[in-house]
Amino acid sequence: MSEVAGSSGAEEPRDPAGPDGSEAASGASGTDGPAGAAGAAGGVADAEGPEGSAAPEEPDEPVDPESEDDPIAIRIEQLILGSDRRYTPFQAARAAGVPMELAARFWRAMGFADIGQAKALTEADVLALRRLAGLVEAGLLSEGMAVQVARSTGQTTARLADWQIDSFLEGLTEPQEGMSRTEIAYPLVELLLPELEEFLVYVWRRQLAAATGRVVQAQDDDEMVDRRLAVGFADLVGFTRLTRRLEEEELGELVEAFETTAADLVAAHGGRLIKTLGDEVLFSADDAGTAAEIGIRLIETLAHDETMPELRVGIAFGTVTTRMGDVFGTTVNLASRLTSIAPKDTVLVHGDFAAELIRDGAAPESEAAATAAEKAAAEGGTGEAPSYRFALQPMWQRPVRGLGVVEPWLLSRRG
Repeated sequence: MSEVAGSSGAEEPRDPAGPDGSEAASGASGTDGPAGAAGAAGGVADAEGPEGSAAPEEPDEPVDPESEDDPIAIRIEQLILGSDRRYTPFQAARAAGVPMELAARFWRAMGFADIGQAKALTEADVLALRRLAGLVEAGLLSEGMAVQVARSTGQTTARLADWQIDSFLEGLTEPQEGMSRTEIAYPLVELLLPELEEFLVYVWRRQLAAATGRVVQAQDDDEMVDRRLAVGFADLVGFTRLTRRLEEEELGELVEAFETTAADLVAAHGGRLIKTLGDEVLFSADDAGTAAEIGIRLIETLAHDETMPELRVGIAFGTVTTRMGDVFGTTVNLASRLTSIAPKDTVLVHGDFAAELIRDGAAPESEAAATAAEKAAAEGGTGEAPSYRFALQPMWQRPVRGLGVVEPWLLSRRG
């Protein structure tokens, strides 16, 4: 892993910043930083640099906020980042002792756009590069894995940041006489930032502990990656028609209500929300009984909400590949296909899922078998009759595109 901090032996290119610290024109305005307003420094690839063998050069003087077109925006960025813009991408990579190409991969993986050689990076950017590269150099992560860490973290936090800005700044910063929304935002961010940071770390540690627990409980090493799970989709019926009929604000409120309700129900009953897709949610559970309860609860809850359209749910059970918080494989595709053919306000499951419910004693093989067991228990005094939570009704087998002939079962709550 010496390539992270070592020299490749190539001739060191000329520093685009020049001996006096002034920057060469690059076509970038320098108003966006990788962790700032529009952020990004992936543009280090636009300029060649040393492989980390040279001593870091002294950074130029911080950007004067008063010289920018929007000084308030710059002040908010400095408040959030905790430091000033000091480095071009070339200078940041060099100060971190990281090859330019690797720095570009890290920044782009985190979701930041190219900025050429604008001075938009801070000491925090240098430290982040140094940490990632240090993990690679120490052999704790491969270079590819470090890029995956950067990408998964960037994708997750980007969505979180967008949601927080939409919620907090739009909801709590009403323009007032003599003050713009941006001016009101600064004290709000100043108050919220430390609290949100602490809460984010707390939730991340909790989620990390839960995910680690699931992994260490796996029966073997293969099960850590390819696991047997129940996977379900819940889809709002007629959503495309709704998009043409509802105003944008109404549509947004409906989607938010659906996602919030689904997320709460999935979590409350022991499942995991994998992702939301506007009119559709994808969830998983370790066992068929948990997934069945979630699917039926979703139908029951939304059926009592007059503002919501009908819902359909499809669930399958089988081997699933997990990667970067998402799930893949035939089982996931099967659950998606079952959802597309499910009748309104019903849960449709696959035969393997039905077999799991029967094996776990959560559902009888048939209503006739359940009735016979109950009658035998009552007449023979052999004890309590089996207590089944769910009922299964076989449907017509049908061909499903890409998956052959499937055997769907209609799932309902028994009694």
